Amino acid sequence: MSEPLPLAPAPASVVQVGQPASGKYTGCIPRVDWHGLSGAFARSALWKRLHHKRWHYVGLGNAQCFVGLAMVDVGWTNTAFVYVFDRQSRTLLVDATQDGLPGLTAQLSDRPLEGATSWFRFAGMDLHLENTAPNTLAVRARVGSKLRLDAELTLPQGSGCLTAIGPIGDGGCAHATVKSSALETRGTLEAAGRSITLDDAWASFDYSNGLLARTTAWRWASAHSPTVGFNLQQGYFGTQENVLWLDGKPWPLGAARFDFDPLLPLKPWHIHTEDGLLDLQFSPEGARQESKNLLVAASYYIQPIGTFHGTVRAHAGAAPVAVEQLLGVTEDHRSKW
Repeated sequence: MSEPLPLAPAPASVVQVGQPASGKYTGCIPRVDWHGLSGAFARSALWKRLHHKRWHYVGLGNAQCFVGLAMVDVGWTNTAFVYVFDRQSRTLLVDATQDGLPGLTAQLSDRPLEGATSWFRFAGMDLHLENTAPNTLAVRARVGSKLRLDAELTLPQGSGCLTAIGPIGDGGCAHATVKSSALETRGTLEAAGRSITLDDAWASFDYSNGLLARTTAWRWASAHSPTVGFNLQQGYFGTQENVLWLDGKPWPLGAARFDFDPLLPLKPWHIHTEDGLLDLQFSPEGARQESKNLLVAASYYIQPIGTFHGTVRAHAGAAPVAVEQLLGVTEDHRSKW
């Protein structure tokens, strides 16, 4: 059986002839700009303001810890979080979240990587992500005296990022996302009085930018090493962002299925794709979770941290590749925003 065709390079724009430039692509789109949508995607400026959602997420970890941080602009307000999970004690050393003030406390870049600068600053929390050199993302986080993070994430040349673009449902919504494979990490972390070097850590970033529905839900899994990594989603974006990386090369995956007990999310998960290319068990070590109900908005979020094991294949004719003790996360998320 022949190999599937390689992914095409990312387009120059997310909009082509008035429509989302639908597809899975390799590489990073330079900028996400939804101007120019027409036909079924034409909406008022107010609608776009209320439905435009953007976030920059970074996850990084090693044998000692896992760090997750995100800055989110939901159009009418903004928010951010950062946490540090100690893998030895299986506890959260730091778990900080902060809502901001619309238009004042956050800036989310329209550029996923090249020229990107995203930040959140409010009430003692300072998160900053910036493209400081070619293929380099600098990540800084401060939370009072609780946390100090300084790291540089390095993308290899021809990074092998996934860019996914497409419509969502039939309500004029559209989305674009850029996911990285494993990123070499250098830096230091001080959390709850402990100092941890990150020079042996591996990281990934997730940039997402779209015109999303008022109610949005997804399940997600992400794990990365230099030899094998993957990104999976079941929910609002369908199969668009499902991808496997082997030695840095991206391979498309089909629809993902997440078998777990939502009431007992720290029990083992079974995650697989309908094309038979990925079949993994996930063993949680702990989780970061949060629920909010702000009357006009609400969210439920849990992100277990743990390890994956099982097998993956690049395509139907390829030999299976064993996955053992691969550090990553899963997520169950529902938002009314």
